[in-house]
Amino acid sequence: MSIESFRTEARQWLAENCPEEIRVGSRDRLSRAQFDDWVRTLGTRGWAAPGWPTEYGGGGLDREHQAVLSQEMRAIKAVPPGGFGLTMLGPTLLELGTDEQKQRHLPPICRHELIWCQGYSEPGAGSDLAGLQTRAIEDGDEYVVTGQKIWTTGAPHADWIFCLVRTDPDAPKHEGITFLLFPMRQEGVQVSPIRLIDGSEHFAQVFFDGARASKSDVVGPVNGGWTVAKRLLQHERGVSNPEARAAGTAKRKGLVDLAREQLGEREGRLADPALRDRIAQHELDAQAFGLTMRRAAEEARADQSERQIAAMSKFYWSELGKREQEIAIQLLGSRGLGWSGEGFEESELARTRRWLITRADSIWGGTSEIQRNIIAKRVLMIPE
Repeated sequence: MSIESFRTEARQWLAENCPEEIRVGSRDRLSRAQFDDWVRTLGTRGWAAPGWPTEYGGGGLDREHQAVLSQEMRAIKAVPPGGFGLTMLGPTLLELGTDEQKQRHLPPICRHELIWCQGYSEPGAGSDLAGLQTRAIEDGDEYVVTGQKIWTTGAPHADWIFCLVRTDPDAPKHEGITFLLFPMRQEGVQVSPIRLIDGSEHFAQVFFDGARASKSDVVGPVNGGWTVAKRLLQHERGVSNPEARAAGTAKRKGLVDLAREQLGEREGRLADPALRDRIAQHELDAQAFGLTMRRAAEEARADQSERQIAAMSKFYWSELGKREQEIAIQLLGSRGLGWSGEGFEESELARTRRWLITRADSIWGGTSEIQRNIIAKRVLMIPE
């Protein structure tokens, strides 16, 4: 189908199937039920994962048609689909999974029937992830898993987990790790939510005491999970779909409009010159980042070195998001410091919480310090 014909089709489908409550630009403004229903709706058309093969429930679109769909969704501020299954595990299975694993796990991800979480960090293995100690011991056709994970996003609601476990405690720490999938809702799995600074509890500690995993759900070779884990982290940091990361800049929440609303205008310009400069610089930075990610998308189409962009993308995106929320709170003044009670609008209370939680943006998925090290070593090739 031609690009223009597909654009017309996508525009019409979105007009008929995207509810008004989904046209808000950001998942932060949706309930969990609203978001889940929307992703399931996209899944019926194959557009929850538009670039995946149709045999696995995807849309089978090439990058040009995916870009058109993304443009049409942004035009109406439709919240894009997401979740660990779609953005991290799915792309990893497409690349490194067996045919049986793809057939079994990918269609439910596309239909948003199963929720996944990531079992990487441990109390003693965060930035030094290879120091993990969660064990998996063979028992017939299964592994028995014992250990603990922490900062596990979405664990309270997850059906399955993709988990790094140690299968050879005597091997060098990077070489004795296996990438394993197993269900969360079984005996031997205990989830303890962690309340965050914004009041939410989507992170958790997870304890394994005899949890069971099938050997058929080992992704990649046994004791070769470190390579799989690194590839998945590149998907997490945006390298697998640079256009999606570029689209993420469109989720900025109207700093210019917010400034006008709070401070008023003078001859068409915002009244406070210092804030005006900060907002203008932020807009320039966001536009530059979006263009960089679009360039990365073009390089990916040409099979050029797409993986180099991962650390840079994660670092800049997280720092950009933190600056955005700092500006927003400055614009709101005392109204940006409300927590509960009368006198504050719901949007203002949500903004306060968003500002607080973005403090973690430069920690999850690899801290900004770690990303700087990766950029120095692997991109700039600076000697140690």
